[in-house]
Amino acid sequence: MYLLAFAESIQLFPDGTLFIHIALILLMIWVLNRTFFRPINRVIESREKNAGGKSGEAETILKDVTEKQRVYNQSVLEARSEGYELIERQRAEAVELRSREIAKAKEETSQTLASEKQELQDRAREARATIAREADEMAEKITANILRV
Repeated sequence: MYLLAFAESIQLFPDGTLFIHIALILLMIWVLNRTFFRPINRVIESREKNAGGKSGEAETILKDVTEKQRVYNQSVLEARSEGYELIERQRAEAVELRSREIAKAKEETSQTLASEKQELQDRAREARATIAREADEMAEKITANILRV
């Protein structure tokens, strides 16, 4: 019931109050613009303006940081390269020193071997000579003993 009573009170055709409603809405928009929206828009614009200035400063700082990071990375790369070159140079020197030491040791070993060989040959010659002399002496003794008998 109440629903039907409410539905009957609704007018579907506009009358003179429509213009009053439109005028009230326009008056409300004008008042709100003057008292609310314009001050808020000014505050928002000033914030954006200030934020834009800070954003420019932030971009400058970011560029500085990026440049410093690039320089740092470049210097680290150069330092690593120098370190690797130094290590490689020292390794090459160590290899060369090792090669010289090995060659020196081989030379000393071959000289020692040659001198020992020569000494062994000399001893062998002396031993043969001694054996030959002793053999001759023994042969003479044997011959002398055979002739005496």
